[in-house]
Amino acid sequence: MPRLISFMLTRLAAGAGLGCAVGFVVWNNRFAGMYSASPTDYYVAQGLFVYLFASMLGVGYLITALMLEDTR
Repeated sequence: MPRLISFMLTRLAAGAGLGCAVGFVVWNNRFAGMYSASPTDYYVAQGLFVYLFASMLGVGYLITALMLEDTR
């Protein structure tokens, strides 16, 4: 069981890291227009936007790794 937990945590963390990077790139390239927001709302929106990508890609990376894992 510890091998499965470490497998899941490493794949989830790798996917979340990729998701954070993608979220920051998308946000900094102004694909999501938050031009008229106050500074506090801007940071909250940016955090939620990056979390959206991190959680989505983290779970997707984990599911793909579990599906493609060879159990021989």
